[in-house]
Amino acid sequence: MTSPDKPQRPRKFAAPRGTTDILPEDWPYWKYVRDTAERVCELFGYRRIETPIFEHAGVFLRTSGESSDIVSKEVYVFEDRGKDLLALRPEGTANVVRAYIEHGMASLPQPVRLFYIGPNFRYDRPQAGRYRQHTQLGIEAIGDADALVDAEVIDLLATFYRELGLSEFTIKLNTIGDQVCRPAYIDALRAYYRPLLPAVCDDCRTRFEKNSLRLLDCKEQRCQASIADAPRLREYLCEPCKEHFARLTGYLDALDIPYVIDERLVRGLDYYTRTVFEFHPHEEGSQSSMGSGGRYDGLVELLGGPPTPGVGFGTGFERLIINIKRQGAAVSPTPVPALYIAHLTPEASLAAVRLARAVRAAGRQVIVGAAGRSLKAQMRHADAKDAAYAAIIGAEELAVGEVMLRNLGDHSERRVRLDDVARALAD
Repeated sequence: MTSPDKPQRPRKFAAPRGTTDILPEDWPYWKYVRDTAERVCELFGYRRIETPIFEHAGVFLRTSGESSDIVSKEVYVFEDRGKDLLALRPEGTANVVRAYIEHGMASLPQPVRLFYIGPNFRYDRPQAGRYRQHTQLGIEAIGDADALVDAEVIDLLATFYRELGLSEFTIKLNTIGDQVCRPAYIDALRAYYRPLLPAVCDDCRTRFEKNSLRLLDCKEQRCQASIADAPRLREYLCEPCKEHFARLTGYLDALDIPYVIDERLVRGLDYYTRTVFEFHPHEEGSQSSMGSGGRYDGLVELLGGPPTPGVGFGTGFERLIINIKRQGAAVSPTPVPALYIAHLTPEASLAAVRLARAVRAAGRQVIVGAAGRSLKAQMRHADAKDAAYAAIIGAEELAVGEVMLRNLGDHSERRVRLDDVARALAD
């Protein structure tokens, strides 16, 4: 039993399950992915948009489908003090479409090309590269139904991966029809699955009732034989959907973008129509997509706007960085300090901070040593920081307005006036 007089140790906290800290040594990868994403999106004419991290819950609950994993298992929903039901953003498309409607973007030249980078939140089972808070690049092209835009979106994602140094991936492609032809296929799929329900998993029995197309998306081993013998959607496609898919594959062929048609590929959200696609790395399994997307021609209407076509994708930074490290893509290292300022007296400390400001104004990274430490300790610190030069200011140097500038590579030294240090570093 703990004595009441004995002070309790404060609890040690860790990051919540399914989240991770991005430490300084990992930040060069994050910056590399972010900078590459911005550059490639701008090359394709896409402009940056940011939406709130939380939205009215209906933005996601209404559009994702009640049987989707987002709605049934994963969305973080809460009531605020004003009694509004809000949700942390689980994906990026629905809230961008909400912004498209709210801000009258239908009056702009179509399609409106938008990209965004930010965190999403899903209460999902954590695994490598997949967290409950994850950062995603997404793009949306809203307002054009032609397959050329689908091809552009796929080309953009392939270009992004190649620019990151990722060349070992497979593009899986499919069409899931539309509101005209899909109902007949759903009827056939349900008729096929009805006698099989006792043998499939619990999730598939729920999908059978609420979103039958997602029966094809099940990853449980016990359901794979049923999926393999299920009716083929291509046999039910209407002519416009067949023509749209033929145009898409024609564009991809013209761009020399290889792809594999996967007739079992569907999406986990209800708003998708026609084109769906996924990018898979060669070294991981079939459930390890780096990025995915598709067409969502009914989503704007679901959120109260006029019938408006759209297409887009999402790709997570965390999984990309795993693949960048695995494939050995070149990433710029963290910049090292150009100058470390060692100061040996209280008066020299004042000169050190003024010198640091002057050198930083010239665009050079500077670290000022800790006050009160010996010269030996400060020089060890400079070496640990991989600084290129050290400027040493003691009583003697301060008296004549100079520093001892030491090259930490070859250990050569020279005296330089305080006003000339920034210029000397550029020589």
